Amino acid sequence: MMEVALLLKVSVFFLLTVHLKTDLTEAMQVTSSGPQTIQKAQGENVLLSCTYTPGPQDVGELDIEWSNLSPDMTQKDKLIMAFTEGRIHNYDPSLTGRINFVGDPKRGDASISMTNLRRSDTATYQCKVKKSPGVDMRKVTLVVMVPPSVPKCWVDGKEEKGSPVTLRCESSQGSSPMTYTWRRDPPMAVPLISESGEYLIKNHSDSYAGSYICEAKNPVGKAQCRYALKANNPANKVGIIVGAVIGALLLLLLLALAICLLVCCCCRGFFKCWGKEVSNEIREDSPAPESRPPSRNSSYRSVLGYRTHQGVAYNSVGNRLPSVNESNGGNSNRGSKMGGSVRKAPLSPLKYDSRFGYPV
Repeated sequence: MMEVALLLKVSVFFLLTVHLKTDLTEAMQVTSSGPQTIQKAQGENVLLSCTYTPGPQDVGELDIEWSNLSPDMTQKDKLIMAFTEGRIHNYDPSLTGRINFVGDPKRGDASISMTNLRRSDTATYQCKVKKSPGVDMRKVTLVVMVPPSVPKCWVDGKEEKGSPVTLRCESSQGSSPMTYTWRRDPPMAVPLISESGEYLIKNHSDSYAGSYICEAKNPVGKAQCRYALKANNPANKVGIIVGAVIGALLLLLLLALAICLLVCCCCRGFFKCWGKEVSNEIREDSPAPESRPPSRNSSYRSVLGYRTHQGVAYNSVGNRLPSVNESNGGNSNRGSKMGGSVRKAPLSPLKYDSRFGYPV
C-alpha cells in the first residue's frame, strides 16, 4: 500500500510540472539576450534590445513601457517612453529627438535606440511588455563615460645621471577607472602599468635615455603622449657652492657699505657726508660791485705814494710824514713869521650820490 501511495504522489507531481512548464512556454516571454551592462562613450549611440514572443493565450491589448529605474527603492521609477493603443508616447523632454523604437513594436521588437549620449543618461533601464494575461520584462544598465583626453607627459628632476627621475603622465579629462601605461619606444620587456601615471627611475643613467610613450586608457577610449628622456652630466656642485658663497659675501659687503653711508649722512648732514659744503660763492657770470669813490684824503695819499698805519702816514721809504694839522700849524706859524696870514682853502660841500647810498 505504501508503494502504491508513493507512486501516485510521483505521478501527480510529474503531471503538475509538465502543466506548469507548458503554461510558461506558451506565456509572454522577452527573448533578448546580451550583456546586462553596456558601457558607451559620451556622444555615441546605443541600442537597448528588447524582443518578445507572446503566448497563444495572450490576446489582450499590447502595452510596452520603457522606464528609468530609480536607484532608491523608495522612489518612483521614471517612465520615459511607451507604446499603447498603437501609438508611441515620449515622456522625458531630455530625450526628445534622441530616442525612438528601432522596429515595429507590434511585431515582437520593442528595442529602442538612444543617440548623442550624455553622462546624465547613465541609468538602469527596464523594458516591460504586457499583453493580457502575459507579461515579461528585461533590465539593462547603461554607463555613459568620458574617454580620456590627450595626456600631458613631463618629468620630475633634472634628468642628471645618478639622480632619481620620475616620469609623469596625466589626462585632464576622462571617466574612472583610468589606467596609465608607460612603455619605451622601442618597447621594453615589461611595460609599467600605474594608476597614478608615475614611472620612477631611482638611478638615472645613459641606459634609460630614449623615447617613452604614456597611454591613458579607460573602458571607452584611450590616448597617448610621448616624452624624450635625456641623461645629462651632473653639474659642478663645488663651483655652484663657491659662487653662492662669494655672492653672499658681496651682498653683505654692499649692505655694510650702505649702512655706513646712512650713518654718516645722519650724523654729519647730507651735504657734508658727500663732501659738498654749502658756501657763499660769487657767480662768475654776475657783475662785480662798483667800488666806492675814494675820499680826498685817500686820493691825496695815493698820489703822494704813502701809506697810513693807525692814523700815521709814511712815505714809500718809510719816513713819517706830518699830519694835516701839523702841516697847517707849521704853515700858520710860518705865515705868521712871514708877516702874513694863510687862508684855509674852502672845502666843497658833499653831495649825496644815489648810486652808492652815501654822500661823496
